[in-house]
Amino acid sequence: MTEASIHHTKLNDITNWGIRAAIGVIFIVQGSGKFGSGFVNMLESIGLPVEMQIPIALAEVISGILLIIGVLTRISASLIAIIMLGAIFYVKQASNLTGNGGYALDLVILVGTLVVITAGPGRVSLAHIIKKLPRCLH
Repeated sequence: MTEASIHHTKLNDITNWGIRAAIGVIFIVQGSGKFGSGFVNMLESIGLPVEMQIPIALAEVISGILLIIGVLTRISASLIAIIMLGAIFYVKQASNLTGNGGYALDLVILVGTLVVITAGPGRVSLAHIIKKLPRCLH
C-alpha cells in the first residue's frame, strides 16, 4: 500500500510562505487599485452596484495582508477564492482560457488559494509563532 505524506522541512515551510506571499502581494496591489474611479466604471459596466467597490477592495487588501503575515490564512484564502470564482465566472464568464479575457492567471491564483486552505499557514507564520491562537484561526 502506498502512502503520501508531506515531511515538515524548511523547504516546505519556505515554499508555503512563498505561495502565501505571492498571492498576498498580488491582492494588496490589485485591491489598492480598486479604490479608484476606474473600478466603479467597471462595476457599472458588468451590472454590479457601485456600493460594492469598497467591500471588494477592502476584502482583497486585508486578505492579502493577512496571508502574508500568516494569521487567519484559511479564512483569507477562502475570501480570495470566492473573489477569484467571481472573476472567472461572473466578470470573465469563463469564455476562454487564454487570450483576450482569458482566465488562466485567475485559475492559477484560485489553485494557489486552495493549496493555502489545505496546507494552512505553515511554520513561517504569525499564527505559528503565537501558539495561543485557536487552531481554527490559523
